[in-house]
Amino acid sequence: MILRLKRIYEAPSEDDGYRVLVDRLWPRGIKKDAAKVDMWTKDLAPSTELRKWFGHDVEKWDEFHSRYSEELADNDAFGPFLTSISKYPVVTLLFGAKDTEHNNAVVLRDVIKAQ
Repeated sequence: MILRLKRIYEAPSEDDGYRVLVDRLWPRGIKKDAAKVDMWTKDLAPSTELRKWFGHDVEKWDEFHSRYSEELADNDAFGPFLTSISKYPVVTLLFGAKDTEHNNAVVLRDVIKAQ
């Protein structure tokens, strides 16, 4: 399976394959029908407490990565999620953050690849 990351604010494309929104909150200004989201995994997003603590502060990135990875390991929804996406050759993890290198989709991709 090929895993891709993409901001939800970028236009959908044929190359995206199965599109999964990985944020707890729906992104502002995006209409659900235009987003072409196949799955919304808000139950796999970082906890509200962790998201607020991180606040997209790059200096907290390593700790955020570690804490969110632990949350995913303890999340009962993670196994079924892996099973459901495994049947698709291309999966694009969609996120709303402006920082494309330090966000929850990056951590989720890393954890998926480690499985």
